[in-house]
Amino acid sequence: MKRLSICVISGSRSEYGLLRPLLQNLNKNEKFNLQLIVTGSHLSNEFGMTIREIENDEFKIDKKIEVLLSSDTKIGISKSVGLGLISFSEALSDLAPDLIIILGDRYEIFSAAISSMILNIPIAHLHGGELTFGAIDDAFRHCITKISNIHFASNSEYSKRIVQMGEDPKNVFNVGALGVENIMKLKRLNKRELEQKLKFKFLKKNLMITFHPETLSETSNKKQIKELLEALFEFKNTLMIFTMPNADNDSRIIIKSIEEFVSKSPNSVYFKNLGTVNYLSCLKYVDGVVGNSSSGIIEVPSFRVGTVNIGNRQTGRIKPESIIDCEANKKQIIEAINKLYDPDFKKLTKNISNPYGDGETSSKIIDILSSLDLDDYKSKRFYDINF
Repeated sequence: MKRLSICVISGSRSEYGLLRPLLQNLNKNEKFNLQLIVTGSHLSNEFGMTIREIENDEFKIDKKIEVLLSSDTKIGISKSVGLGLISFSEALSDLAPDLIIILGDRYEIFSAAISSMILNIPIAHLHGGELTFGAIDDAFRHCITKISNIHFASNSEYSKRIVQMGEDPKNVFNVGALGVENIMKLKRLNKRELEQKLKFKFLKKNLMITFHPETLSETSNKKQIKELLEALFEFKNTLMIFTMPNADNDSRIIIKSIEEFVSKSPNSVYFKNLGTVNYLSCLKYVDGVVGNSSSGIIEVPSFRVGTVNIGNRQTGRIKPESIIDCEANKKQIIEAINKLYDPDFKKLTKNISNPYGDGETSSKIIDILSSLDLDDYKSKRFYDINF
């Protein structure tokens, strides 16, 4: 029996952390030949050269595709999409996989999807059907859905939305989120190990902060990060662990602001790339997460702590009750962080259930892929809903 060549494409540290359990399962399954393309911020020193994490996990990298330019402007990102189209077309033509697997909504993944579609290589897409009104990624995600053949959604509501977009229900599968699987199965570090490895000491109060640019906001990212940092400055005797933003429009403004804040705040640290194991390990020992990362909504609830979700970047996602929404406003952010410590709210977070699956996502995906005849996915038709 011929082994199917499955090409997984990763362009950022956060997405690789989610893909890891799926990569591990594909790699050890005799039915599949795993191919791996690494691109985007993985290959950038500015964003932590996170390809090293992939290499340390001992995955064979088949292709490295440079798409990032020395610009975080809208024009720079548009040019990166074009560069990605050229490079992915060449790489995928050379590797000739039977299927590509992509996750999410970033522009480098959008380039990979277009190239794969034109080359008539079927696409399996994870995390389609979701909404994030505050980011241009929202449009990229829906475009990727329309040129993908197989859909692995993280929630039943997202599955319904994918069908609403004209995708055949028999090709849409609710498998949950890989991030929840990481939490349940990844071996994490204890507090002492973290402190030794990361060279800081947890305090009585601890916060994890991740703030990405809002790429569709009327309020400037410079203004938003200023409001956040001014709010955080009011919390004394609190360890603040910053992880840096994705390679998006205006990311450098946020990076520079965080670096300046940390240089003046003795109880704060920042990491270009904290790494999946370190990040998830830290979440067990913090009082909450502050920022606008999807992780605060999808993964953090499993740790039974709250998330202060700032602005509109994640507006539209299904959120459990542990999420505290607020505007990018100093006063509102302070009030939201104070709520993290409210006894009634802390009691609430201890009893929530995560709506993003049961931690068996990668096994479900493998089982589904094993049952499909990929020759049936060389073309697709629009699926009409009868109203």
